[in-house]
Amino acid sequence: MVTILNLWNNVWPYIVAVLLFLVLIIIHEFGHFIAAKLMGVRVNEFAVGFGSKLFSKKWGETKYAFNLIPLGGYCAMEGEDEASGDERAFCNKKPWRRFIIVVMGAVFNLILGLVIVAIILAPQKTFTSTVIAEFEENAESQSTGLAVDDRIIEVDGRRIFSTYDLSYAFTNVKDGKIDITVLRDGKEKLLKNVTFETEEEEGMSFLTVDFKVYGIKKTVGSYVKQTVSTAISYCAVIWRSLIDLIGGKYGISAISGPVGVTVAISNAAKQSLQNLLPIMALITINLGIFNLLPLPALDGGRLLFILIEMIFRKPVPQKYESAVHAVGFVLLIILMLFVMAKDIWTLIF
Repeated sequence: MVTILNLWNNVWPYIVAVLLFLVLIIIHEFGHFIAAKLMGVRVNEFAVGFGSKLFSKKWGETKYAFNLIPLGGYCAMEGEDEASGDERAFCNKKPWRRFIIVVMGAVFNLILGLVIVAIILAPQKTFTSTVIAEFEENAESQSTGLAVDDRIIEVDGRRIFSTYDLSYAFTNVKDGKIDITVLRDGKEKLLKNVTFETEEEEGMSFLTVDFKVYGIKKTVGSYVKQTVSTAISYCAVIWRSLIDLIGGKYGISAISGPVGVTVAISNAAKQSLQNLLPIMALITINLGIFNLLPLPALDGGRLLFILIEMIFRKPVPQKYESAVHAVGFVLLIILMLFVMAKDIWTLIF
């Protein structure tokens, strides 16, 4: 009995992680599904999971299925990847309708992220601002430029929407020196080489924050504003992380695939719902933004072809578009396998 209990304690966080990851995929595909229905496109099948069918039922023109492998899902539309004579086929709809259908998957992920952020902030009685209230004794940042009542609005030229932005901006800074733009006495002021003490963790350097910020009283207005600004911060951090990764600020070790994400979710699940929700918000927003990148095999790649069609009033031949997406899909799978191997290696060793 004890052995079974110990096994369950080790397994259930990973089950939670897989289920939550599945929910994010379903939300994404549900965005495509709803948009397709509203745009008059025939949806042949909406499925949860891949592989052999465990259960399926046809309602109206659409078959709904639950498959064996709970690692994704799909919304199969008539004429999505091939020509079709059906007037309700995806390929026969006007470009703006197809654009809405394709983009709504990512939009639903972003909306879910906003909802999760709202849930995270709901129990809080006060919120944090980006206005400095006081400094620690002998604070280096104060002696090198910052002052009480400064509102931090940019760090190294990057806009600051919330304290979440500050957390990212203060990561991996060389020599503990950073340029900060503040709003002081109603005017913007650029402070060069503001200095902080640093600490190292897992090969990355972090600035040690030596000041405290003012709190914001919770009202309906401040709650809505804080929810939106925090969600924007999540989007900004994900976008900046991508740019920094391409620019070489972070190595390949900073990338996590399904295995790494599952481990992160399971570790958070072991602790509390309070720790789990921010990770879920970050992942669903990440999924939304990543899918909008103009890369083959992603929604963003499809959107790019639709935009080309809208600009030149002529679609790219289907065989060329299909070939581009096929190559992109293969490259994406190779990258995913590489990242998965890296995650497994890290997990074991």
